[in-house]
Amino acid sequence: MEDEEALPLPGVGRVVALQVQAKTAGMRLDQFLVLQFPDFSRSIVQKAIEGGGVTVNGAAAKSSYKARLGDQVRIQLPEPERPEPAPEDIPLDVLYEDEYLALVNKPFDMVVHPAKGHWSGTLVNALAHRFGALSTLNGDYRPGIVHRLDRDTSGAILVAKEERTHRELSLQFETRKVFKEYAAITQGQLDRDSDYIERRICHHPHDRVKMAVTDDTAIGKEACTFYEVIERFRGYTFVRCQPRTGRTHQIRVHLACVGCPVLADKLYSGRDHFNLADLVPGLDPAADEVLLPRQALHALRLRFLHPIKKEVVAVEAPLPPESHRTLAALRTYRALK
Repeated sequence: MEDEEALPLPGVGRVVALQVQAKTAGMRLDQFLVLQFPDFSRSIVQKAIEGGGVTVNGAAAKSSYKARLGDQVRIQLPEPERPEPAPEDIPLDVLYEDEYLALVNKPFDMVVHPAKGHWSGTLVNALAHRFGALSTLNGDYRPGIVHRLDRDTSGAILVAKEERTHRELSLQFETRKVFKEYAAITQGQLDRDSDYIERRICHHPHDRVKMAVTDDTAIGKEACTFYEVIERFRGYTFVRCQPRTGRTHQIRVHLACVGCPVLADKLYSGRDHFNLADLVPGLDPAADEVLLPRQALHALRLRFLHPIKKEVVAVEAPLPPESHRTLAALRTYRALK
């Protein structure tokens, strides 16, 4: 989930004001800014800091400065490395829509917003074509985006069409008033039918892409995930997860830390696909097929109070075909006796 507000200010050039929120407090200043502006590389952000283009609470700061809760950060941005996202005619599965917001069933293998290496084909490009005007509260490169899903996580994602709605939805996420439920298939059997996983999460010490659990309160942020087993198989579990916090990779990291990583999660299980041959030893290669071409994690349900209509909005994104295919194979070849 995105925490920071990006408000354009009057003046020469692209000056943006940010306020550090709880989930990014403690990050290096350059890391904090790259997170907010993924269209700019870290080296460009560092040059802006070194050149005096960034202030924290009205004073110059270094790239290594650790952001504190409530810090007021202003940055004079350089010219963007890429043009703003262009509308692209990409089909969208819209679960709910009104004049203020929309909920979309994001497919897997789709990046939410443009960033280095992904300048087109993103959800933002599709949203711009489908809806036209969207909230720009998170900047021109992330119009309408209230929270995020990983590239290979499918399912329900919330989009704001105007700024007031965006602000109030962001506040609901920040105060944990949005109900989120995910469906996952794990590699390994969870010990209990339902439980909480409460482990702090931090950046991995050696792999900049990964997150990790830690007991160090100085670097780890509190994280809590509730899970409930839906169905058990020999060596696998079908489970629903409800993250009580919104840390990066939270469900994936928490399930991995109890020995049951999300199936086909390359980052935390070591494999990015799951084949029929994994369930049927000695299967003729000609009969093999890819059951799951990506991690088995799907944002199943979202429920929240509509900021304008003051009504509860609840949506469910149906499980994708590859999940049904994998579950059918597990029931055939790994059913509990």
